[in-house]
Amino acid sequence: MKEFQELVDILSRLRDPVSGCPWDAKQTSRSLVPNFIEELYEAVEAIEDNDPRALCEELGDLLLHIVFQARIAEEEGQFDIREVLSKISAKLIRRHPHVFGNADVRDSEAVKLNWERIKKAEKTDRISVLEGIPRALPALIHAQRSQEKAAAVGFDWDSVKPVLDKLREEEDEFQAALASQDSAAIREELGDMLFTLVNLARKLQIDAEGALKDTTRKFHQRFRYIEEHYRKNGANIHEASLEELDALWNLAKEDQ
Repeated sequence: MKEFQELVDILSRLRDPVSGCPWDAKQTSRSLVPNFIEELYEAVEAIEDNDPRALCEELGDLLLHIVFQARIAEEEGQFDIREVLSKISAKLIRRHPHVFGNADVRDSEAVKLNWERIKKAEKTDRISVLEGIPRALPALIHAQRSQEKAAAVGFDWDSVKPVLDKLREEEDEFQAALASQDSAAIREELGDMLFTLVNLARKLQIDAEGALKDTTRKFHQRFRYIEEHYRKNGANIHEASLEELDALWNLAKEDQ
């Protein structure tokens, strides 16, 4: 594609130590990481906001970082963008034998399980099926990916009911920890409850991270409604009682 090659050529020129851009030329793979992560989250935000124009721009920024990283690697004699493209194309073909081969799968869940099995067979140097999950992932995503990988080898409940039973069990243990006033036990049991809630989301085919982000966004909208009420009336929100704030919260819910 002409446009893609143009981007590759632009990065090559920007990285030129003599005639290129001083900022671009001095970057390393590691120095670009914060910007890379920021661009990823901006793309996610555009998706969540259902803003196709913003998404188009943010995908371009992400692609820039991918080509940038590949250019640095090429300069260091590691790999180039062609190898990146070749490897991902080959991986997609290998891991979709139901499309490019003769394998038969019944639904999307079976596709995911098959993907994990093929991946495990390819990664022969890995001791655990849980390896390969980035540690820097947000905690909810990390938990859900861990559960998915365990489920790929059969470590999973066959329905939602036992997950709900487990959630009730964890809640009882949390209540006992609260009664004991043991802060370490309270923290541990709260973590167990959160992990079980993620499991419930996974069984219901809900993205736990996305669900919590939606609820947090809803919280922001309702709280801003309250703040706007006090601004319009020239009142100080810091002097409001909980009863007043709660009443406005209910109005915000009705308004939505």
